[in-house]
Amino acid sequence: MSSLSQVLTRRRDASASLVLLIVSAGFSLATLDLFIVNVALPKIAHDFGSAGLGDLSWVLNAYAIVFAALLVVFGRLADRFPREYGFLLGVAVFTVASALCAAANDTLVLVIFRIVQAAGAALMTPTSLSMVLATSSGKARDNNVRAWTAISGLMAALGPVVGGLLVAISWRWVFVVNIPFGVAVLVLGWMRLPHVRGERIPYPNTLGAALVTAGVALLTLGLVKGDDWGWGSTQTIGVLVASVAVIGWFVLHCLRDSNPLLDRDLFRRRSFTGASVVATLYSVAFGAFLLSLVLWDQNVWHWSALRTGLAIAPGPFLVLPTALLLAERLIVRLGAGVVIAIGATLFAVGAVWCAVFAGLKADYFAEMFPGLVIVGVGVGLTLPTMMASATSELPPENFATGSAVVNMLRQVGLAIGVAVLVAVLGTPTGAHGLLDAFDHSWLVIAAFAAATALVSLAILGLRRPAPTGVTVPIDGRVALAEET
Repeated sequence: MSSLSQVLTRRRDASASLVLLIVSAGFSLATLDLFIVNVALPKIAHDFGSAGLGDLSWVLNAYAIVFAALLVVFGRLADRFPREYGFLLGVAVFTVASALCAAANDTLVLVIFRIVQAAGAALMTPTSLSMVLATSSGKARDNNVRAWTAISGLMAALGPVVGGLLVAISWRWVFVVNIPFGVAVLVLGWMRLPHVRGERIPYPNTLGAALVTAGVALLTLGLVKGDDWGWGSTQTIGVLVASVAVIGWFVLHCLRDSNPLLDRDLFRRRSFTGASVVATLYSVAFGAFLLSLVLWDQNVWHWSALRTGLAIAPGPFLVLPTALLLAERLIVRLGAGVVIAIGATLFAVGAVWCAVFAGLKADYFAEMFPGLVIVGVGVGLTLPTMMASATSELPPENFATGSAVVNMLRQVGLAIGVAVLVAVLGTPTGAHGLLDAFDHSWLVIAAFAAATALVSLAILGLRRPAPTGVTVPIDGRVALAEET
């Protein structure tokens, strides 16, 4: 067989670990892209000449809005078709759009291609987690979900570091870098990802799909543009009120329609509902805290983007080892709800540390480093455990849809977190005013993290994870789940 034939001939023999590696590599590109482009905006503005940062903000905002809005619809579609094809299509769209973004020569063209990128990411995200769920079971499944989530958290926080390095060459490299990795994931995925058949479920209801897409898009738009438009402006209030009305209509539609976009049984599962609420609250704290660190290092300590990224990195680097080495042992002993609460409490303690010890004169290792370490361990306990809990009871026909709902709520939470931070910071005057504003912001962030802990205990409680024994359709056959 020729080498070309070998590439074109699918070898469906990947282990669950290899599936995790492939889909995490693809999903990491989408996660990294949410944060890496921020660093490049000033250089893009300079290169485009007349483009102001206000117009260029849509390079970020359009991606965030479309990504959040399409997750649920694409997740429902992905559950109907072979999951590996949905994942590979998402990677292909994202990779091609990255190349087009790198070649863009004005703001409008760049924003359009960023929207296409976001669509690819919205397809890639639920299908990647769906592949992890469908090809593993029992403890291995929960461990793989935790690893998938921890990797995404690591990539999010590495965005400023990688962006700073690439922008030193050219802003176009923040998009060019996606191309070789995307091609590698496509080739390896085509050759090795197993076949995971779709489920015999109806196509998404058109009205439901339109309502959730419009509602989430309006909500995200209002949150990301509220500071620019003014939180009390007619424009902001109108968009947010419209989003609530449309989302309310969508909820009523799901409750009454015979073919709801979201299966009503999903929200009767305590682990899914509880983890969804926790995911939203926790993402508010996470999104606000990550942005606060960037703003503090650059606006108060006047550090470069690269130095800022490197300063933030120690915390995220603790997420993966904490999730893999510590979280599972604690879950067995204490249950997922308690582990999430411990992690969220550590997050709150880390935010309070920054509020108490950070000063105008930079002393990184005394003032910020300990807080980042505490937060990093907290994220490693909370975020992966939360996702594993949300997906632990999902039926195969809702693997992609259920994971899409949780990830959509995470994206909305991140947008709310940014809006909350901007509102609390306000426009302080003078160095001490700036210090007070950040102190108040970190205390508000700590309050959201503490609320996450309380909600986790209240909804998820002290329940320990029960052994799972679902049957998983792989390659047209039924593979019995085993406890590993």
